[in-house]
Amino acid sequence: MKQRRISSHEFARYIGSALLAIAFSTSAVAAPKAGDAAPDFAGRTVDGEVISLSAYAGRVVVLSFWASWCGPCQKELPILEGIQQTAGKGRVQVVAINIESRDVFRSLARRMTSVQMLVASDTGATAQRAYGVNGIPHMVIIGKTGQIIRIHRGYSEAGVDDVIDDLNLALAQ
Repeated sequence: MKQRRISSHEFARYIGSALLAIAFSTSAVAAPKAGDAAPDFAGRTVDGEVISLSAYAGRVVVLSFWASWCGPCQKELPILEGIQQTAGKGRVQVVAINIESRDVFRSLARRMTSVQMLVASDTGATAQRAYGVNGIPHMVIIGKTGQIIRIHRGYSEAGVDDVIDDLNLALAQ
């Protein structure tokens, strides 16, 4: 098969079209930051029920996006469960949002039945886009009024104290 040379004009038009497609495929909404109102959608339960943050008004909400293959996420999950157990569901709701396929999520959720935190799925990436997630773990601490207090990207043991400080700040407000 003989290959055809494309002109620089054709190449520029192709690149321009590709960049335009990328621009329109990404969310035009800027990622939320501290002080912004938190998007309401926070994934779905294993039964497919929508998790809305408005259901937790008056409580601090901790969202954390994670995957089973993510080593730092695996270190963070027990800390999230510890937060849920220590603070109690009357004051704090932790939502661990898995970003893997629905089948993988269902398998994981079956093994996590003893946890007190809420385990959710975001297979359509709706919540990920709304919260500007571009890497995991990605934790969002939301105050009682529904405003974002802090966003923590990544995980380190040294950062756990900062998370606790942010939670205490959110609980005191």
